[in-house]
Amino acid sequence: MSIVICPGIHNPEFTQGFLSGLESEGYRARNLHIFPAQNYSAVSAFHILQFLSEDRQVPHHTPLVFISFSAGVVGAIGAAWGWQLLGGQVKAFIALDGWGVPLTGDFPIHRLSHDKFTYWSSALLGSGEESFYAKPPVSHLDLWRSPEIVQGVCISSPTVRMSAANFLVRLLTRYYPPLSST
Repeated sequence: MSIVICPGIHNPEFTQGFLSGLESEGYRARNLHIFPAQNYSAVSAFHILQFLSEDRQVPHHTPLVFISFSAGVVGAIGAAWGWQLLGGQVKAFIALDGWGVPLTGDFPIHRLSHDKFTYWSSALLGSGEESFYAKPPVSHLDLWRSPEIVQGVCISSPTVRMSAANFLVRLLTRYYPPLSST
């Protein structure tokens, strides 16, 4: 199994901040593949699939967890569909601030939003399963570059308060357990 990170259009250092935020919650990812959105169009499913096919560490039969942000959500959802059409498996799809992007698929989908309005208006296009929104609201980029400091609400039964990083780690642990710390 592998995790595919599909960033948006922003400084690549923000993606490193995102990964550091997950590590601060104790999640050490393995088989992590970061799509170089600074070299290609973040909205291009074709380029994401090409990136995956050229990466020798991602054999075609590898189950994938997609984590995407902003414009990267557009390319990532298309790549997830494409991966399945080509015979691959998508274990989960996680979208951070994919506002205005319809999210559907026959795999688990989760949304994280930087505020309640973005969560609500995005949910009209498919909220997926368990989701999260920042409360109090934060800036769009803060959700990605510093998920460990973004507090909010996990939409489930019952509603639970936590950080965005904690919510992500809960999801990732469900779909792709981390390396043990020993």
